[in-house]
This record gives sequence, structure tokens and C-alpha cells, in this order.
Amino acid sequence: MTQTPRTHLRAFAMAVATSTALLLPGFATAQFGPAITVNDDVISEFEVSQRIIMLRAFRTPGNLETVAREQLIEDRLKLAALRRAGLSITDEGLRTAMAEFASRANLELDQFVTLLGQQGVSEETFRDFVLVNVSWRDFIRSRFGDRAQVSEAEIDQALGQSDASSGIEVLLSEIIIPAPPPRAQQAIATAERISRLTSTAAFEAEARRVSALPSRARGGRLDWLPITNYPAGLRGLLLDLAPGEVTAPIPITNGVALFQMRGVREVPRAAAEPAAIEYAAFYINGGLSDRGLREAARVDANVDTCDDLYGIARNLPPEQLERDVLPPSDIPQDVAIELAKLDPGETSYVLTRAGGETLVFLMLCGRTPALGEGQDRDAIRNQLRSQRLNTFADALLADLRAAAQITYN
Repeated sequence: MTQTPRTHLRAFAMAVATSTALLLPGFATAQFGPAITVNDDVISEFEVSQRIIMLRAFRTPGNLETVAREQLIEDRLKLAALRRAGLSITDEGLRTAMAEFASRANLELDQFVTLLGQQGVSEETFRDFVLVNVSWRDFIRSRFGDRAQVSEAEIDQALGQSDASSGIEVLLSEIIIPAPPPRAQQAIATAERISRLTSTAAFEAEARRVSALPSRARGGRLDWLPITNYPAGLRGLLLDLAPGEVTAPIPITNGVALFQMRGVREVPRAAAEPAAIEYAAFYINGGLSDRGLREAARVDANVDTCDDLYGIARNLPPEQLERDVLPPSDIPQDVAIELAKLDPGETSYVLTRAGGETLVFLMLCGRTPALGEGQDRDAIRNQLRSQRLNTFADALLADLRAAAQITYN
């Protein structure tokens, strides 16, 4: 970006003003004064403000100040338990964990840290956030791993329950509002307004007006789908909705998603929980422009299966076509939401990457059920073990909080 002398002057004036403010005793006191004391450990106002900014950058829904304070209290309790256990993480391990977190946004670590810095989040704030969560996860595994073992009989029981259980299907309407960086704030404001609607007619009108999805022609209406098709983190949010209610804005890459509940029903047999989902992503230049969409339509007309995409991608850079088999928890949320609506061989081309410049042509190759005859028993074992570890972790944290002295300053 070219900077004019006036731009330089403005930047210099802001820097001088900020530096002057930092020298004032009142400013320092306000920024670094205690906000909360957990036992003898102080959480500063600066930490609270940094966590709020980071949560906003992550597009976390809810009252961000309340969420930030609760998270920081829990972080202090976890750190105290980690210190007592004599556990720590190496610098290399922490760096790897930070890189893994950044990869969820399809970014390298340096790119992710730079992006956070542009929004006012220091690298130290992000580092501390990852350090606590990764160390706590490892601590829970080491402390409760033996008690979380799963027997063969319990796996058999899970298989039997799956075969006999009923299932839940949901009838939803959807909106995805494109939100590349230049239009992100406007898109979020629109999404927050729509999230307060309770009328299906009003939601359908908004879908026709602002949604980037093909379903906008139907007012965003989807058919009945098993709740298990959706990402695990989204299911509870959807099932908590009464008919007519809309989710809070759900951040996805270069966009914001909203769902309205139209109905819930129980069906005689549950749809099997997918242990893995195989899908292909073919990247097309042009984003959602007419050029990009025309190319996506051309590809769609020439493929029936994921294997057909190899012919389309012949002589192109290898990174232009990706094919993955991943557990649902490892799939980016925007991709998982789109895959939830597809049957094998069906396609979607509404998502973008690279700030909206690249269109993602998605095709579902298949789903591997987690439960059922002939399925991987190790996947079932890991699922049950993870559930038990989460239960132990929640109980330990509740005990730590009950025994702590927490003061709000």
C-alpha cells in the first residue's frame, strides 16, 4: 500500500499520542491494575482486554467480557494445578501447538500471528492461550488415562446401542454472508441483526437478499438432515433452538453462517456417526466472480465422482486439488457445514479462500460410519475414551474452582 506524507504524519501523531499516554501513571494503573485475583494470582485489566480482543478476532459469540473473565479464571486454576504437578511444555512443543492452531485457519504460524497483531492481539497473549490449553490436555491424559480405558465389552455395548437407537433429524434454513476482510465488519453487523429474527418469512427474505448459497432461491430452506451430518460442536447449538429461533453468527473462513430452526423429529433408526469423511477440494481462481462460478459449473458438469477430478487437475499445480480422509473434528468448520448437506458425488462451490480470491469446489467422496458391524473398533474406543477424559477434566476444574478464593476487583 502506498503511503502519502499525510499518512506518515497521521501514523507519527498516533504513535506520539500512544507513547505519551503510556508514560502517564493513570494509564498504566488502568491498564495493568488487578481485575481479578485467583487465590494469590492476579489477572490484570490488560489481560482481560487482550483476551476480549482475541475472542473478537476468533469471532466468539456471546458476551465477550464475561467469556474472557471466565476463561482467564480457569486458566489460572489450570496453571496452578500444572505447577503442583511439575509439568511444563518445551519451547519446541509450544511452537508446534501454536502452528497447529494456526493451521485450522489455513495459515502459517507467522501469518496467523501477524493477522492477530493487526487486530491488536499480542503474540504473548496467543502463546499463553495455547500453552494453557495444550498443557492441560496433556495433564488430563497423564492423570486420568488409566481410568479412561475402554473395555471390549463396552465397545460391543456401544455397537449394540447404535444399532437399536433412534435418531434425530433437523429441518433448517441457512444463510452464509460473504465476509472477506474489507467487508467483514459489515457482514458481522448484518448477521447479528438477522440472528435476532424469529419469523421464518423474515429469515427467508434475508436469505434471498444476502446469502451466497444456492439455497437462497428457496429462502435458505434445507431438507430434513440427520443431526450427525453436522459438526459435533454445532449440534448442541442447533438442538437448543426453538422453532423460528436463529443461531448466533457462526464465523467461517471469509464468511458468517446462520441457521434457523424449522423443525426437529425423531426417526426410528439413528444415522451412524461418521468416523471419517472423505472429500475433495479443487481450488479455482476468481472467487465468487462470474468467471470463477462459470469455471466451477464447467467442472461440475464434467465430474460424477471424486476420481474424475484427477482428470480435471491434470497438468495443474498439485496443490490445486486436495483430497482428504479426516475425522469430522479435523475438518474446517465451513467445509464441514457444506459437506453436511451433500451425498457422495454431490458438489458445492460457495466457499472461498485467500480473502475471497479463490473459490473452493467441494465434492463429498463418502462417509465412514463410526459405529456398526465391520467398522473400526479403535475409532469407537477413542471416542469413548475422549468422552471420559472430558468428564474427568470438567470435574477436576469444578473442584479447583470450588476450593479457590476468587476476588473481583
